[in-house]
Amino acid sequence: MVGRRPPVQRHKAAAPAPDYLKKILTAKVYDVAVESPLDSARSLSRRLGNQVLLKREDQQPVFSFKLRGAYNKMAHLSPEQLARGVICASAGNHAQGVALGAKRLGCKAVIVMPVTTPRVKVEAVQQLGGEVVLHGDSYSDAALHASVLEKERGLTFVHPFDDPDVIAGQGTIAMELLRQHQGPLDAVFVAIGGGGLISGVAAYIKAVRPEIKVIGVQTTDSDAMVRSVRAKKRVQLSDVGLFADGTAVKLVGEETFRLTRELVDDFVVVDNDEVCAAIKDVFQDTRSIVEPSGAMGVAAIKKYVEQHKLKGCTFAAITCGANMNFDRLRFVAERAEVGEHREALFAVTIPEERGSFRRFCELIGTPAHPRQVTEFNYRISDQQLAHVFVGIAINKREEAEKLARSFERHGFATVDLTDDELAKQHVRHMVGGRSELARDERLFRFTFPERPGALMRFLEAMQPDWNISLFHYRNQGADYGRILVGIQVPRGDRPALRRFLDALDYPYVDETDNPVYRLFLR
Repeated sequence: MVGRRPPVQRHKAAAPAPDYLKKILTAKVYDVAVESPLDSARSLSRRLGNQVLLKREDQQPVFSFKLRGAYNKMAHLSPEQLARGVICASAGNHAQGVALGAKRLGCKAVIVMPVTTPRVKVEAVQQLGGEVVLHGDSYSDAALHASVLEKERGLTFVHPFDDPDVIAGQGTIAMELLRQHQGPLDAVFVAIGGGGLISGVAAYIKAVRPEIKVIGVQTTDSDAMVRSVRAKKRVQLSDVGLFADGTAVKLVGEETFRLTRELVDDFVVVDNDEVCAAIKDVFQDTRSIVEPSGAMGVAAIKKYVEQHKLKGCTFAAITCGANMNFDRLRFVAERAEVGEHREALFAVTIPEERGSFRRFCELIGTPAHPRQVTEFNYRISDQQLAHVFVGIAINKREEAEKLARSFERHGFATVDLTDDELAKQHVRHMVGGRSELARDERLFRFTFPERPGALMRFLEAMQPDWNISLFHYRNQGADYGRILVGIQVPRGDRPALRRFLDALDYPYVDETDNPVYRLFLR
């Protein structure tokens, strides 16, 4: 008797991986997107000794690449799904893409955005007809709330990154890039939030020109993908930074993690100062202001070139967005010079004696090689020593160390504050205050021309027995600098003070009787 075979155990077959090359080639994006230019960053290229190309996704109709993936996903929905409407969670750029796509396709769109989203992005979504719901502090918080609304209202969720159709839509950027630049290309640098952009870019490049490196970029305070790849599993961050809000994602997608881990060659992590410097670089070459996430690729190119000592290479960065809050430009301008290593900050101790202030200023530069003082904060507070907070323009980080050594050699104790976050964020704005030593002090606001030698001309014209008891200056990028100076002048020298001010021929205002001065500085 022949025995019966045991029943066959049938397992559910895993879904085949999407054919991303085919999906990218057939993606529906050009109903809403335009083929963005590929511009050469000529000034930055000369400085780095490498060709830098900018794929200008900041020039899309919603000033971001996100409309590509959003529309491609929505264009593949059934008429029934579109009739019910769509919902998404987004820090802003994906939201605008969904809102524009919904307007073009004639369906309702509900957009859940973090409460930290820049106002410019919220208003842009509303102007496109999207219903905005503000919830949570990050994309991840907004996404959880969107999943609740999705079920309550019967809407179709349009994921900002973890969806094959969204990934394919973003991949059309790489398709355009390689068509626009068919010559040698060493690497493409791509900002990473949840991973949709880099997944689509890497999927296309590695299928068509695998010799080109794809390098992911994250910020130090929003590096979920880098941590996940290192850990070989998805890692959820407890918190994320909000400066580069377009890439502030706590947990990357499953599919984007799989593709990134498989296809991306390397990663570069940049800080906010480096991003600010890159925003300035893009502006100088294009006269356009990109948002922090849009400048991350440029920041990474600069860091990658410096780390690997590269020359003669060709790199491309995707400037992925330009939805910048105007108020944030103040921070960007403040930190760009430090991020570019063009400003060094020092705390310098000088003897509290007449002539020491001038002697210190003479050390900063020579007539043949003048250096620009970018900031000078000082308030008399001790009879023996004075502590000065000073910023000086430099060309590279090593110059800060040389300056510090020079100050020390000449008897001025110096602390390099260039990389000190407390100094950069707070202390520089707090130096000063009342002083019991500021007797016979007169306070003046001057307008100095922003040119070498203006400060020394001021110091040389002063009488040697007068003492500077307060000095506050910060270069704001204008043709003229605003300077606040306290001068201790004996009462009998008041006529000489008037002659000094008239001869100096710098516009000034006597603020000695200003109530603000008396409340906070006197």
